Amino acid sequence: MPPASLGGGAKPEVEVHFHHVQMFVDGTRPYEEYVLAAQRMNQLAKAGVSQMSVEEARTAWAALSPPPVPEGGFTPAGQDIVTQCIHGLGWRITGKTDIASSHGTQSYALESQDTRGVKFIVTGKADGGSAGHASKKGKKDVFSHFSSDALATFFDSHSGRQGVAVLAFEVAHGEVESIERRYRAKHPGLLVNPATPSTQTYSDDGFKILDVFAYYKGEAGSDPDHGTVIRFVQRDAKATLFLPGLEPVAADFCGTYAPAYFDHWVSNVVSRTGFLQTLNDTLDFDIKVDFNAGVVAAGEAQIESTVTGNVGAAPASLEEQLISQSQVFLPINNALSEVGHVHLFLEELGQGVQHLASRVVDLTEFIAKVNRTREITGHGFTFLKIPHSYYGRLTKDTLAAPSVAGVGIAAPVSAELAAAVIANLEGGGCLTPTGTVAGDVDRAKIVAVGSKGLDGPLAAEFAAGQAAIADAVIQARYSNLYKLIGDNLTEESYLKIVENQILVDIQNGDILYQIFTCNVLQRVAGQESPFLEFIQRVCSGKCNPDGSAKPIKPGCGGFGIRNFLTLFLSIEVTKAINDRQAAMESADAAGEALATKKIEIFTHQLNEANPILTAITDGMTAQGDAKDSLLYAKTAEAKALATAAYAAAEATLKAANAALLECSTRHSEWMRKTCATA
Repeated sequence: MPPASLGGGAKPEVEVHFHHVQMFVDGTRPYEEYVLAAQRMNQLAKAGVSQMSVEEARTAWAALSPPPVPEGGFTPAGQDIVTQCIHGLGWRITGKTDIASSHGTQSYALESQDTRGVKFIVTGKADGGSAGHASKKGKKDVFSHFSSDALATFFDSHSGRQGVAVLAFEVAHGEVESIERRYRAKHPGLLVNPATPSTQTYSDDGFKILDVFAYYKGEAGSDPDHGTVIRFVQRDAKATLFLPGLEPVAADFCGTYAPAYFDHWVSNVVSRTGFLQTLNDTLDFDIKVDFNAGVVAAGEAQIESTVTGNVGAAPASLEEQLISQSQVFLPINNALSEVGHVHLFLEELGQGVQHLASRVVDLTEFIAKVNRTREITGHGFTFLKIPHSYYGRLTKDTLAAPSVAGVGIAAPVSAELAAAVIANLEGGGCLTPTGTVAGDVDRAKIVAVGSKGLDGPLAAEFAAGQAAIADAVIQARYSNLYKLIGDNLTEESYLKIVENQILVDIQNGDILYQIFTCNVLQRVAGQESPFLEFIQRVCSGKCNPDGSAKPIKPGCGGFGIRNFLTLFLSIEVTKAINDRQAAMESADAAGEALATKKIEIFTHQLNEANPILTAITDGMTAQGDAKDSLLYAKTAEAKALATAAYAAAEATLKAANAALLECSTRHSEWMRKTCATA
């Protein structure tokens, strides 16, 4: 049955906005080095790099005397996150601390071109000092949020690893004291500073700041985990700084990268329900999306995940939907098995921030620029590898069976010709044995290679249908996406999505584009560490049953129920690919075979799960529509119809979730047996 209350709920007593995240790292580089890196990128942009070929752009880059790229090219491990953001995202340093007043640390504030958007603070040991040791300058800590003690506490609780140490929210005047009262009443053990008051006041700068530990070590009420901190920042009218202790510095943006805005921050924790309860007790956060274990299972790895958040104001326009930082979403994961990324993250690092997600206006263009910059400069970011079958596959049925909903070929060819064309394309390097169409294949090459060796009736049949055959082969590169979005995108747009390995989902007419970087803040390849996510939300215009326009929904497009599984699987696939490469390099035939089999199992699971995920998405959409219909129903008959529609959608979801859990369980057992017999 539908929930009793279908409204937006009571206005929360506490209102929070995204403010900044703070990363604690081993060390940072001199400010002058970062300035020089930004200047080189600006010079490259002014030289017209966007109009150059990659080779021409590399020549222009080399003329700027950049530091050499390590032999073997870019690798995610061992990177400096500030340098990565300057090169790869077009972000710039907008503030920095004075080493003498920061007690052995150096901090930099990074922002994209719109200062209303993302704010990363990167804090590292200064002058080669070690976290946890006071500065030799003997100066008293002025700003605890930049102190070496804070660094030491985080590293001690985070297995000595770098990571995202602070999630910070801005609150309105007077609310920081209200939040402290709530923590003191229900979760006093989480207050970083147990003194009364815990809130630190910086009168000269116009700030009040409250730091609390984010998680308990176990269930709510157990000892606090001293790793990740949640920070509440209150600024009065005279506050001109971004944060006390950060001095503004001039930032020259190159103007070619789109700005980014916080969307959600994801945690891996021991007790998901405990963290949910803490956030509800202190900030009135409630559950937005609750994924069951079947949705997020890859092989033997299983997790649970819930998205919680505040009640943000409905954006008044699409532009406001992009830039608003008032809607906060916090997805929370916990492991259900001793296998997989979330379990390994918790085992290696302890609880903490898994990844940070930011919105941009055009994700395809944004990522294409990031990828091109890395190709030219050897700096920036790489992204998780997505199985090609996620986007589409070419099979005999693609050519020999009638098209369905615009996918395939309108006038099917004979099964004999379909088999011959596919064999030719495979033999000519245009198609892999698993049905992936090569990225550099165009229609002319498809016709030339596909017709090779054909004679008699097959040659005549091919000649008559070659244009349709070529169209179907090209479409097979993105056929799964076309099933979701249809003619709303051009072929060029689809191919750019595939080329840049962007994930796509649709929910209730709203589209979500997602992509995930490879690890950041990673010292050594193979170690668990956080990553970044970039998304684009495309909100469709909708009307209520009475004809009035629906408000734009914060978080339109959802959180990618289909992509959630794909992310989970792609992390495991990426690890298996790396394992296979390592086994090949060490001539470990057994290890190579096992890694290859893992890739096969994960890919098979994704292919089988796709239609089930579609059913789940459709069920969630139908459920939402039924809620809206019930809200606007004015007659008993209309209410009965809406209630019945909700019940039907609920039944669909229950059946689809059961099917997905069965699929996950079966693949888990397949993986277990494969590993046991290896």
